[in-house]
Amino acid sequence: MPEDRLAEAAALVALLRRPGARWADIAADVLAEGRAMPVLRRALYSGATLFDDDDAFDAALDAAADEVRGWLTEGIAVHCLFDESYPAPLRDIHQMPPVVFTRGSLADDRRAVAVVGTRNPSERGVRTARRAATALARSAVTVVSGLAKGIDTAAHEAALEAGGRTVAIIGTGVNRSYPAANRPLQDRIVREGLVLSQFWPDAAPTKQTFPMRNAVMSGYAAATVVVEATYQSGARMQARLALQHGRPVVLVDSLLEHDWARDYATRPGVYVVGNVDELLAAVDDIVSQIPDPLDPLEGLPPLVHRQ
Repeated sequence: MPEDRLAEAAALVALLRRPGARWADIAADVLAEGRAMPVLRRALYSGATLFDDDDAFDAALDAAADEVRGWLTEGIAVHCLFDESYPAPLRDIHQMPPVVFTRGSLADDRRAVAVVGTRNPSERGVRTARRAATALARSAVTVVSGLAKGIDTAAHEAALEAGGRTVAIIGTGVNRSYPAANRPLQDRIVREGLVLSQFWPDAAPTKQTFPMRNAVMSGYAAATVVVEATYQSGARMQARLALQHGRPVVLVDSLLEHDWARDYATRPGVYVVGNVDELLAAVDDIVSQIPDPLDPLEGLPPLVHRQ
């Protein structure tokens, strides 16, 4: 990492590490300034003297720079909101994290679709998730999910088995695995795809981290496919967040037994599908509307169901 970028990353980390730091406010201040360094200097200026507190500034910056260097040495990539490597789709959402951490390979994931659902799925739900992820992967669509047990695991595994790309957006730091049983799957995704987190690399899971993860997942993906979900499910929450973010939602028709799904089905941007061919037709319609004048989608394979 170049020294100037390291210094700015360190300044942002130092800001976020301050007790009581409000990440959304920090993101807004840094975006307005275009840099983190002056925002950190203002935050550390006590106002008790006519001069900035250079000692406090230097100490905070040095400590944060050491932390960033340590992450890089561990193979963790650090992407700040002012970096070119920061995932562009996340800039569109209200819950934009100021920094994200990744293991694996970044790629152009404009054609990315989240496949989500309950941790305790039916056999039919698992089959549906696997068929959907397989078809998407074979059609050059990145399959995004949350690495939880159940539907998430089925989607990631099917995408990998199909030779496609998958991205896991997790509710812990990238050095953690939750559930622990998915450590081998997480390691494989690091080798063949991408694991992304908005939390400090060693952060443990909490009740708050998973809803926050769902917001980032819905922002990263161009659309969200919900396979099975109760009202209390994080997948239902992600569908709501996706609509707030202006991202389409695809509901498997079996969900219509739930009041929330019948309500969502009446909203603009929601597709209801009864089979994989209908799912791919919906996704084809969605990705064809993604604007990118500098790098059009022409020449990419159509979303057809390959056996």
